Amino acid sequence: MLLALAGCDSTPDNGALVEAEARGSREAAADGRIDCALEGAKLFDRTCTVEEMTGADGVVLVVGRPDTGYRRLQITTDGRGVVSADGAEPAKVAIVGDGMIEVAIGADRYRLPANTGGAK
Repeated sequence: MLLALAGCDSTPDNGALVEAEARGSREAAADGRIDCALEGAKLFDRTCTVEEMTGADGVVLVVGRPDTGYRRLQITTDGRGVVSADGAEPAKVAIVGDGMIEVAIGADRYRLPANTGGAK
């Protein structure tokens, strides 16, 4: 038994783990759930919801919080990704993986699927 385990490579494939996590996040977002870290939390969990609405100003994402609060994010067409639609605090956007962005607003962070193909 010990000999069989000795042949296994115990080093994780970080690229495969990142892709699996991104794929899971995209699938969850398609089901209306996204990863979020609220009020300065270090770890993300999949407790926030996302709903897409189309209005006169374009597409707005309504990101729901478990405590019944929400944030509105305007999808931009100029390459910035999203901006805060309620204007209270600016949204800071960072690409965190293939097809995934992280949006920070105040002490809250949200991970959203996005078209990151053209970004460097």
